[in-house]
Amino acid sequence: MAENVERTTKTHTADRGSRTGNFFKAVSAVVWKDLQAEFRSRELFSAMLVFSLLIILIFNFALELDIKTRQSVTAGVLWATFAFAGTLGLNRSMAIEKDRGCLDGLLLAPVDRSAIYFGKVISNLAFMLIVEIIVLPVYSILYNVNLFQAGLLLVILLGSIGYVGVGTLLSAMSVQTRTRDILLPILLFPVVIPVLLAAVKASSGYLTGAEFSEILLPLNLLIAYDIIFIAVAFMVFDNVVEE
Repeated sequence: MAENVERTTKTHTADRGSRTGNFFKAVSAVVWKDLQAEFRSRELFSAMLVFSLLIILIFNFALELDIKTRQSVTAGVLWATFAFAGTLGLNRSMAIEKDRGCLDGLLLAPVDRSAIYFGKVISNLAFMLIVEIIVLPVYSILYNVNLFQAGLLLVILLGSIGYVGVGTLLSAMSVQTRTRDILLPILLFPVVIPVLLAAVKASSGYLTGAEFSEILLPLNLLIAYDIIFIAVAFMVFDNVVEE
């Protein structure tokens, strides 16, 4: 009896490990596919990067402010740039899948649909982070502001994760419609207002040298937002793509 129980336990453990391994293989396959396709075409990354640099240049010439005032608006300008470029990237990422028929192929693959979601989140996040890595030194030079602070980089990472996590879900929803280019920002911006406000508040706190107690609340809000909304997206993604 004891041997049967032990054998059953080992079988369940092996099955669970196999499912976990297959899940991570599916996620990595989606990520690798997106990265390879983008490295060949450079369509998505180029659009996001050029758009981001144009926004920074427009703000640079439009806001002819003194150094102190520029530092006070840095957080808002940065996150406006990241938000608009991120929306463009999310829209194009799913639109390319739909137009090429890849989305249907992914949905027909014998894998958990959540693996597709996490694969798209990781690839979209990678594109957004690469753009941010290029934007930060350019912004620092134009605005004469030091953006390479550990706390600020952490806020950018947390804010980007929350933005991409929700945006990937909503882009999968809007890509099925004819007005996907217009519908995604309408759906996305009201939902990500908490993460943008918290990111701007925390970024501004680090840039102005505020006390950590003032930064802690928006930082905790960012972490809670990331966990809650990614968990919700994980649970509803299957139903969203079925529709």
